Amino acid sequence: MMKNVHLATEADEDDIYSGYNDYNPTFDTEDLENDPAFQQAVKTSHGRRPPLTAKVPGTSGSRPLATGYGSKTTLSSSMGRPMTAAGQDGVPRPMTAVQAAGYTKAVSRGSAFDPLGQARGPAPPLETKNEDSPEGKIKQLEKKVNELVEESCIAHSCGDLKLALEKAKDAGRKERALVRQREQTMSPANINLDLTYTVLFNLASQYSANEMYAEALNTYQVIVKNKMFVNGGMLKVNMANIYLKQRNYSKAIKFYRMALDQIASVHKEMRIKIMQNIGVAFIKTGQYTDAISSFEHIMSTSPNLKAGFNLILCYFATGDREQMKKAFQKLIAVPLGIDDDDKYISQGDDPHTNLLIEAIKNDSLRQMERERKATAEKYIMTAAKLIAPAIETSFAVGYDWCVEMVKASQYVELANDLEINKAITYLRQKDFNQAVETLKMFEKKDSRVKSAAATNLSFLYFLENEFTQASHYADLAVNSDRYNPSALTNKGNTIFANGDYEKAAEFYKESLRNDSSCTEALYNIGLTYKKLNRLDESLDSFLKLHAILRNSAQVLFQIASIYELMEDPNQAIEWLMQLISVVPTDSHALAKLGELYDSEGDKSQAFQYYYESYRYFPSNIEVIEWLGAYYIDTQFCEKAIHYFERAALIQPTQVKWQLMVASCFRRSGNYQKALDTYKAIHRKFPDNAECLRFLVRLCTDMGLKEIQEYATKLKRVEKLKEIREQRVKSGRDGSARARREGSGGGDPGSITHKGERLSAKLKALPGTYEPYESSGNKEIDASYIDPLGPQAERPKTALRKKVDEDEFADEELGDDLLPE
Repeated sequence: MMKNVHLATEADEDDIYSGYNDYNPTFDTEDLENDPAFQQAVKTSHGRRPPLTAKVPGTSGSRPLATGYGSKTTLSSSMGRPMTAAGQDGVPRPMTAVQAAGYTKAVSRGSAFDPLGQARGPAPPLETKNEDSPEGKIKQLEKKVNELVEESCIAHSCGDLKLALEKAKDAGRKERALVRQREQTMSPANINLDLTYTVLFNLASQYSANEMYAEALNTYQVIVKNKMFVNGGMLKVNMANIYLKQRNYSKAIKFYRMALDQIASVHKEMRIKIMQNIGVAFIKTGQYTDAISSFEHIMSTSPNLKAGFNLILCYFATGDREQMKKAFQKLIAVPLGIDDDDKYISQGDDPHTNLLIEAIKNDSLRQMERERKATAEKYIMTAAKLIAPAIETSFAVGYDWCVEMVKASQYVELANDLEINKAITYLRQKDFNQAVETLKMFEKKDSRVKSAAATNLSFLYFLENEFTQASHYADLAVNSDRYNPSALTNKGNTIFANGDYEKAAEFYKESLRNDSSCTEALYNIGLTYKKLNRLDESLDSFLKLHAILRNSAQVLFQIASIYELMEDPNQAIEWLMQLISVVPTDSHALAKLGELYDSEGDKSQAFQYYYESYRYFPSNIEVIEWLGAYYIDTQFCEKAIHYFERAALIQPTQVKWQLMVASCFRRSGNYQKALDTYKAIHRKFPDNAECLRFLVRLCTDMGLKEIQEYATKLKRVEKLKEIREQRVKSGRDGSARARREGSGGGDPGSITHKGERLSAKLKALPGTYEPYESSGNKEIDASYIDPLGPQAERPKTALRKKVDEDEFADEELGDDLLPE
């Protein structure tokens, strides 16, 4: 017993820190390799332990504990319960606390360590949901409805309106089936109202897009009448829009007002738009007073450009001058809500600031500001041009008032544009002197306005064929603004008129370098290359222009003309066919087609187009001549008489047409009518030897007594002919000779022993003693023929109307196509 008793020494009594280094031998890990109990546990912990028994250990047992000295000490729990790691009779107890880490109760000795259970194979698949259940079917059907609505919207955005409508209808059918299925399986409270609203609204929108307005209105009515849809009343705006498209303005106004009553005052912007639509509907019905009330309300609460412009229109319709002025002042006072241009100008040398300015100088926000400003300027310019003649006694005074108002507003730059429009108005009124005076006022303005005014002055002087003045102002415009394409075009025109085509082409090229979309310069450079006989370059220019102006009759004709010059009649015919599809009543285009077909030997097609040309313009001598010759050639002399009589009416001093009429009577066997016609010709032209020769022949064949009289006259005329020939040979006065040849009598040089003849353009007719002679094909100038006289080709001129970024020009076309 004493071996377990420790005696305290005197030193221990003084050591107050003793005992702190003592520790439970259970936590001693330094000598675990020599601990047999631990080594036994390690060997059996990997599945090599003896089989476990199901015997439950007692709660009062104890287990030996190995200490650091190799001794075993029995420890009991504080509650008298043994540790669960040991069982009765030394049998190890199963470790149930580590099953989650992969240990199992029944582990065979010698098996591999598999804490994750990978040896058992993959986990079984998840149980699939039963889609045949009512809930699954409802969810699948709802998903399908949503997909159909999305597909309908996508098709509408792509422009396929029919497909969008079909998808919307399909979504409506499936949505109704979904509602019925929900009512059968669930309570009515579980119906998805949002989905129903979406389907109906999309269906109504697609009906409206496909202009099926009755169906759209019925669908909207279904939504509006259903009290379960909270915001259904707003859709009355859509119904009103449909009535407005149907021109049912009274119902449109009614539904707009109903929608206005159902929209809360917090939605200020929507209420303003509805009020604006109400005003437009009143304008459509002519109720300008009610429209004025709507627009005045908008301008007092939330002014905008559209409402202000419409208010001016209403006052203009009612003729109220003072209110027009007030409305114009309200319009120019509408705030745009955009920043000044100074914001986009660099003020310093900071590279970061400059980089930021460059980034925002042309971004989407800046583009939106430009569009808003351009729209405002358009409204103001249009309103000024509209009310200027109405607010004062003359339009000039009205323009002056508008200019003063604009100068005092935020649109100061528009004042100069209004002045230029004033000059353009003078031009429209044919008051060229006032237009010139107005434009000359800008010579001391800034370069931009000076260039615009000088361009218009150059245009005016060019039209008046004062090329010196036109060149002077064109130089002034170019010097003021070297990058002004209209000024460069007009300068090229003045040089073109002087015949220096190479230099003119250089100005046109420079104009195109500054503005590749300047169609006037492109057209004129094509004419210049045509004059220089550079047909390939000319054709290339006109083909480029045709890509820009697809239906320009001038361009189509020039292309056809160039192909004709290049001796490609098939291409020329093809382009002329395109031309008559654009201007089907152009008689000269039809005549040109007839000429090309005639040169190709297709008489039937040539006759068709010549006849169409005659039908639209029955005064073209060349067309009349060809038709008359065609009927004579085909032995239908009676039909040819009509055309030659028409020619005789147009040119009553030309004896050949009346001779052709008499010849047609003679060829058709109506000798008495032919004799009467020759007698009438002889009375008008007594010195015409050809007429006398046929009178002698007819009188001989018919045995008439007048034969001696006409034979005597014929001898006298032939003697006069010899005298004239002698005078010509002797070199007498040339003017007297020209006067004799242009007299009413026939030219003796044209008299043959075979009788009368047609002009050199008529083809020879078969048979003996016929008054015709053969000739080659006639030549027609490349440009169209004006019925009032030929017109030489001249380049287009540019008339500057605006001086802002989207300026445009009025042009004088090079070749006039239409004969009006």
